[in-house]
Amino acid sequence: MRTEIHPDLLELTTVKEADEILRKCVHCGFCTATCPTYLISGDELDGPRGRIYLIKDLLETNQLSRESRVHLDRCLTCRSCETTCPSGVEFGHLMDIGRGFAADMAPEPFKRRLYSMLLRFAVPKVRFFRFMLQLAQFSRPLLPKTVADHLPRISQWIGDRSRNDTASVLLLSGCVQSAATPGVAVALQQLLSRQGVSSEILSEGCCGALDYHLGAHEAGYRRMRRIVDRLYDRLETTDYIVSMATGCGVTIKEYPYILRHDPVYAERSALVVEKLVDAVELFTSLPVSLTGRVAVHTPCTMQHGLKLQGAVEALLKSGGAEVVPHRDGHLCCGSAGTYSILEPDRSRQLRDKKIKDLVANRPDVIVTANIGCQIQLDGASEVPVTHWLEYVASQLSD
Repeated sequence: MRTEIHPDLLELTTVKEADEILRKCVHCGFCTATCPTYLISGDELDGPRGRIYLIKDLLETNQLSRESRVHLDRCLTCRSCETTCPSGVEFGHLMDIGRGFAADMAPEPFKRRLYSMLLRFAVPKVRFFRFMLQLAQFSRPLLPKTVADHLPRISQWIGDRSRNDTASVLLLSGCVQSAATPGVAVALQQLLSRQGVSSEILSEGCCGALDYHLGAHEAGYRRMRRIVDRLYDRLETTDYIVSMATGCGVTIKEYPYILRHDPVYAERSALVVEKLVDAVELFTSLPVSLTGRVAVHTPCTMQHGLKLQGAVEALLKSGGAEVVPHRDGHLCCGSAGTYSILEPDRSRQLRDKKIKDLVANRPDVIVTANIGCQIQLDGASEVPVTHWLEYVASQLSD
């Protein structure tokens, strides 16, 4: 793709990087076949190729219309297009750069801006967020269905744990996960204990993904540096740093890229990432024999971001579970972080299709590997939805 960057933007480092990404695109259109939002609307501007042209136009004119921003906001950033693209276009990175410019050039409508601010304020504050969840659970019968569908079933609380400097494995509890489904970390700790592995659940706080992907890059950078500082201090005594939420895991994996213009934190985050793994990568076998029919929803962050497609299925099969197949496993469930709240109509369409596909072969349970997907699906599914770690731990015998 040929580009003619606006003179006022030529010297900006992020623009040079975006230009390099744009030039890889050969207009083939393979990406449109795997883009969930394009499949819903059929609008070229709601597909990766159309959004690439919108960002190209932004960088060439130094302008962005409100209408163009709407099409950028509709992107799930699921990265299915990256897996499909034969030219290696780094679409997720391009969208992050584009959204950074969009935040200044075409501010969001008031209602959406208010929702974004509330989410960025409340979600990373784990104790406050948990209190709000409990209050909402109590008021569930009075809430609109669209709100009630997003309320998870809260399990036991995990507070700050005492520091254990001898632990060889650090378990990252996340922000939403530690508030809504803290049993996931407990489940992993139980499984590791059965294999003689010491672990510590760390209340590390928000990874910065929420701010960063909503265009508030500076706020995101601050949270990321705090996480790096906290983990960097533990590297000498830690064998593995484990993420149990793939949305957090893929963001932390990309810290060295995101913080690339900060030499100190780029280097420190690279050392952190060397020890970072997803929970599924810890196991070659399970300390339990599994039963039941299981449908596995692999989050976009796991299959297109972490490149661990099929890993959960293989592990559950090795433990004895019957993993039932389903159609269109590569498509997003519509959660995508805050997408289900900021784009409820499209999110609902994607969710309903995903649930229909997942239950078609009558599983006993649906499992996933990301808190956002779990809440999204569980709010509308008649089949129980849980994290795969909780499913496995539930079959441990005393």
